[in-house]
Amino acid sequence: MAANKNERINYGKIKEVIEPPNLIEIQSDSYVDFLQINTAPDKRKNEGLQAVFKEVFPIESYDGNIMLDFHSYEISPPKQSWLESLEDGATYGAALYVTFQLKEGKGVKEEKVFMGEMPLMTPSGSFVINGAERVVVSQLHRSPGLAFEASKHANGKMLHSFRIIPDRGSWFEAQYDTSDLLYVYLDRKKRRRKFLITTFFRALCFLEDEKLKGTDTEILELFYDIEEITLKAAEKHVNLANLVLVEDAVDMEKNVIVARAFEPLSKAVLKQIAAVSKDKIRVVDTTRDEGLIIKCMKKDPTHNEEEALKEIYSRLRPGDPPTVANSRALLKRLFFDPKRYDLGRVGRYKIGQKLGFEDPKQSRVLTRHDLVEATRYLLTLKMGGGVLDDIDHLGSRRVRTVGELLSNQCRVGLARTERLVKERMTLFDRESGTMTPAKLVNPKALSAVIRDFFGRSQLSQFMDQINPLAETTHKRRLSALGPGGLSRERAGFEVRDVHPSHYGRICPVETPEGPNIGLIASLATFARVNDYGFLESPYRKVEKGRVTEKIDYLTADAEENFTVAQANAKIDDKGKFLTEFVTCRRRGDFIDVEPKGVHYMDVSPKQLVSVAAGLIPFLEHDDANRALMGSNMQRQAVPLLITESPLVATGMERRLAEDSCAVVKAEVAGKIASVTGERIIITKNGEMPVSKRKFKHDPEGGIWVYELRKFMRSNAGTCVNQKPLVHLGESVKKGQVIADGPCTDDGELALGKNVLVAFMPWNGYNFEDAIMLSQRVVKDDVFTSIHIAEYEV
Repeated sequence: MAANKNERINYGKIKEVIEPPNLIEIQSDSYVDFLQINTAPDKRKNEGLQAVFKEVFPIESYDGNIMLDFHSYEISPPKQSWLESLEDGATYGAALYVTFQLKEGKGVKEEKVFMGEMPLMTPSGSFVINGAERVVVSQLHRSPGLAFEASKHANGKMLHSFRIIPDRGSWFEAQYDTSDLLYVYLDRKKRRRKFLITTFFRALCFLEDEKLKGTDTEILELFYDIEEITLKAAEKHVNLANLVLVEDAVDMEKNVIVARAFEPLSKAVLKQIAAVSKDKIRVVDTTRDEGLIIKCMKKDPTHNEEEALKEIYSRLRPGDPPTVANSRALLKRLFFDPKRYDLGRVGRYKIGQKLGFEDPKQSRVLTRHDLVEATRYLLTLKMGGGVLDDIDHLGSRRVRTVGELLSNQCRVGLARTERLVKERMTLFDRESGTMTPAKLVNPKALSAVIRDFFGRSQLSQFMDQINPLAETTHKRRLSALGPGGLSRERAGFEVRDVHPSHYGRICPVETPEGPNIGLIASLATFARVNDYGFLESPYRKVEKGRVTEKIDYLTADAEENFTVAQANAKIDDKGKFLTEFVTCRRRGDFIDVEPKGVHYMDVSPKQLVSVAAGLIPFLEHDDANRALMGSNMQRQAVPLLITESPLVATGMERRLAEDSCAVVKAEVAGKIASVTGERIIITKNGEMPVSKRKFKHDPEGGIWVYELRKFMRSNAGTCVNQKPLVHLGESVKKGQVIADGPCTDDGELALGKNVLVAFMPWNGYNFEDAIMLSQRVVKDDVFTSIHIAEYEV
């Protein structure tokens, strides 16, 4: 039977510009980057498993005499294939060996230590754990970084605030109260423990320079320009009422304060100062923020760094005697110690993006400069400038893929290992033998955490394997639930709702109908995850009113700055728009603009929806609620005994069958040397080599053997069976489908049958939604399916 018996004719008016990316690359690429299994140890990037080991090691003993350092890791070849693991009820994985170096005095001992089994990903993007296929669902969570918000008080006043959310560590929050005083909260759970922002900046002087003392002048210099002006100049100043004295004006003879610091100037005050023969005064102009920082300084009970440190310590640790050293250590531990606090690459990037500066050191901890700039931006917001952040915007939410989720688990496991190693270094009995890395490192902590993650984590799920669409959708799922995410009880309407930034990134149609509605979503057809974990969508570049072939991938943040035309905008062969005005999107609004005002254009009408919704023909005529039900119900179609391609298709069927690995594709061009129900063998010339290894896959020897899956039970109890599509001696091209799988017909997804359906009128015929009137459907096995159940006696 020759492949491609049905050539599809495309009646679409809009031609496809680019192919969708591999549908399971969100899983496979992430895990490849995590393990870096095919990269030489010395050429591995500092990411994934490599980064976790580098972060925890070297480990030093408490006295600093012994150091255990990480050199490299390697993953041995798996003992059996993933299909064999599936049949044997085993876990498909490989041994992880880590080379450690123990440095004691001048001696260095190097040793390879077994650190447990590391599960490997199957070619289809799943894991085989204890004989069952599982999928690690990607998590959509709030991005680390900086967020500016505003809430309405009961008295109607808007209270502006900002919070810095790290990847790991304490949250930093600053918020105005109803009296316009800016308070800092260092622990969200204990909001009683608050202090003024000026107190906090006084306490942080030690970070910048040991010479700084946290004086009033130093704090003022962070937010204002201190000017020294003559009394005459002050009198003529346009904003005299906004000028504030930096220090007390004192009558030295009488030892009396004539004008206090932080008080606004007036002509009467200037006369009093002139009377004590002062020519020049130091002032700040508070026009920019209406003296909000001055207001905090007036209320501030502290006047220097030492007082501020003690004030903060007594609030955070009530009962303990406050000392400067203890207070510094506490603050350092909270925000400035890389072991305890990590903004992450994403957090640092988001802070720089929001505040418009780049940290040259790319520091992963907070800096005083970050906090000063964030406070300045908050002052701008308070005065009516700046832009508030929308926490539901996809610029503020990012995807944690399988590699990152597993990295976080490995970090927990290695932190436990670190404690054990330090204890063993201290308590090691020298009489029992020499100290070696193997005697110090216990692999159980790491392997237990990995096993626990794959077996028990909320995001490691039993794969939905009813049909290839169900599998693919499960791998492309985005969940807001799980550890560090939302809970369905706490999630409100806003976070579940469709947001304009979802366009081309998250499908607005496909989501469950129950309590998880909006919390579990699906990746849009063309969307991909970038290096920072943000979702990107492709667009065609428009230059001077002409659509070019150049494709740019934009994040939701970047797209805010552009005007984007729809995929159905009419253009000629040269890419020029044919209409006077083009309907476009900009910042969530639909507007009509002239062609020269368009920056980008959608690549496809399918860009908006997920793969499942993209399988519905004429989706644009469908009601949104019914489309949602249709997308979800396609996943429930069982594989039929006799499959049949749909008469009307959307073009996604072949792509989905191939990317889901339901069908078998030829890796190379060649000829079929042997074909049976169980295996297909391809060689370059179509002749079988006379060799004992004839059934072994050996690309170097010019023989490609494809073992077909025969009548295997899927997770859902349906039958997984692959059938050859080629015959002996047939020439095949690279990438050609050579065997059909469950729910596929000639390499295309085939979930149902092309049956004649009558839409009946009322009079009882629509009772219970439907009625079937054909005997042939039963006799000809039109809807017959095979189900496999396993019983143990």
